[in-house]
Amino acid sequence: MDAPTDITLHQKSRVLEVEYADGAVYKLPLEYLRVYSPSAEVRGHGGPMQLVTGKRDVGVDKIEPVGNYAIQLHFDDGHNTGIFSWAGLRELGDAYEANWNDYLERLQAAEASRDKLWH
Repeated sequence: MDAPTDITLHQKSRVLEVEYADGAVYKLPLEYLRVYSPSAEVRGHGGPMQLVTGKRDVGVDKIEPVGNYAIQLHFDDGHNTGIFSWAGLRELGDAYEANWNDYLERLQAAEASRDKLWH
């Protein structure tokens, strides 16, 4: 998989913009990337994908390259174990609408919220 030609973190709008040489441009909300993180914590250690809630306002403090095949996002909620490969970012971009709708349906079924609950 070809590496993106540009990756831009838009802090204010909480969007990671990923551009590819073929002209594809994905504007991926940080909340989406957090709840679909490729980490074992989110992916369920081989089981069902975990429902991550309360991440509407999540941000990214730092982006680090991982070799020449991926990036690691350091989310401001402390999560930083997911490695986003170039192919994985492309898949998340291609499947954004379906994934996002699935996430919203799972939230509703669990009576959970995108907003952080304060105790």
